[in-house]
Amino acid sequence: MNLLGIHHLTAVSAQIRDNYRFYTQTLGMRLVKRSVNQDDVSAYHLFYADAQGSPGSDLTFFDWPVPRERRGTRAITRTHLRVAGAEALAWWAGHLRERGVAAGELAERDGRLTLDFEDHEGQRLALVDDGGAGEAHPWDRSPIPAAYQVRGLGPIMLSVPELAPTDAILQRVLNMQPARSYAHPENNRHAVHVYAMGAGGPGAELHVAVQPDLPPARSGAGGVHHVALRTPTFAEYDAWAERLNSLRIPNSGKIDRYWFRSLYFREPNGILFEIASDEPGFAVDEDPATLGEKIVLAPFLEPQRAAIVANLKPLD
Repeated sequence: MNLLGIHHLTAVSAQIRDNYRFYTQTLGMRLVKRSVNQDDVSAYHLFYADAQGSPGSDLTFFDWPVPRERRGTRAITRTHLRVAGAEALAWWAGHLRERGVAAGELAERDGRLTLDFEDHEGQRLALVDDGGAGEAHPWDRSPIPAAYQVRGLGPIMLSVPELAPTDAILQRVLNMQPARSYAHPENNRHAVHVYAMGAGGPGAELHVAVQPDLPPARSGAGGVHHVALRTPTFAEYDAWAERLNSLRIPNSGKIDRYWFRSLYFREPNGILFEIASDEPGFAVDEDPATLGEKIVLAPFLEPQRAAIVANLKPLD
């Protein structure tokens, strides 16, 4: 039983209308689900992805009016987005500069050409060349040319003060394979350890930086809430729930999010992981042609629709 890769990543925004504009206009991703946080219905939960809302392409945000994140360790520190080829990255470097986006220089990291940048709230992102491998589902209404569009999530970078406890969870519980290590781009005294899922590749890697000299991060806007890992079917999802319980790993228990099923737990350094099913997907309750155009609620929230929608501010 193996995880397939990254399912989605969920971050925090305190400026959700600016967030919507940045991710749909500057980055050209499709808003595939316009909903609310099922545990806090006062807050939007927005899902940006490729044209189909494919598992592994999904970057999501909770709309919470909180202060900025305090950066540090015991946290997810950078989210990579996959694009195809050096030409695409060169185009993005110019595009981001033209838009006034804080971006670094193109650089090779861990054998892949990479471009670091941040959104307007300091969310740390990077574009990475995935070599064009695998399927791509460009969105025909994106402002970004199809050949250059974000294809999905790439490696997710974590920071921990000590590797051994996290390594034990990744290898012994989640069946990930240690692949290699490299020097951290911001401090070559810190090592980054790469763990691969499934068939591997940039969409199926966690990069774990060991940074014992950093203070613990404090969650907030511009920070990441959790990373979700892919399991293909409900049957395998159920098996993961049984596995966590059999190993006495504290967890949320099985939760049906309607578009996927979720199982949450924290690794020993406090970073929140989710195991999420590929089934049934975002088209279970919307026409694929009009994904994300209206507010959609999970069925158990529908009786509260009027009150929930009345409390949400317009995005457009």
